[in-house]
Amino acid sequence: MHLTNVVADPTSVVLEGTVCSISFVRDILFPYALDVLPAFLRDNWDQPSFQPYREAFPEHARDTPEHLESYVRELTAKDVKVACLKQLQGLLWRNGYESGAIKAPIYADVLPALQHWISSGKKVLVYSSGSVAAQKLLFKYTDTPLGDMMPLFSGYYDTVNAGLKQEPSSYKNIIAKEAIEPEAWLFLSDNVKEVEAAKAAGMDSIVLVRPGNAVLEDGVRDAHAVVDTFADIAI
Repeated sequence: MHLTNVVADPTSVVLEGTVCSISFVRDILFPYALDVLPAFLRDNWDQPSFQPYREAFPEHARDTPEHLESYVRELTAKDVKVACLKQLQGLLWRNGYESGAIKAPIYADVLPALQHWISSGKKVLVYSSGSVAAQKLLFKYTDTPLGDMMPLFSGYYDTVNAGLKQEPSSYKNIIAKEAIEPEAWLFLSDNVKEVEAAKAAGMDSIVLVRPGNAVLEDGVRDAHAVVDTFADIAI
């Protein structure tokens, strides 16, 4: 059901993969982390502050800086969503954001919608395969008029504190941690399997088609509410 306008009345809204182009991650964030990785490992390999990140990787990958770099490049090329990689990427990206080398390009429809929802009493949270630390960096350093969007969000979830995004149990974990009934949630994602998992957990959910996304498969528009912009969601 491809709707021009979707009306819902949730208490809380969860966002995933809807606020900026996936190309930002693929074409900007991933290459940046790989570019700075060799020098970072060389300068920080034995630093106490880096040890928790290093020890999170499998033993075979953390005996030398060269082995860790090779393993990180392998995981990145395969887009493997494991916590050790995400945590290290977040650390590298933080340096880039703070230096001004990276700024998150947020879709123009996002900020007005979030401000309206929050002003009407809704809570907005983020759930992403990127680490919570990476999420906070993305929203702290944006190209929006607001700049720092972090004050808009009431919570952040990732694969560590919630679980895998295509598992209904992960959404049940979020529901339980926030102590809000399932029917009071609206989950927004550009990933159909995530929408299906959220629905299986009892959440209302909508598929957002964002610029640059692949064409939806046949049947998706019959099975789910599908919109093209945050402005089409009336809550």
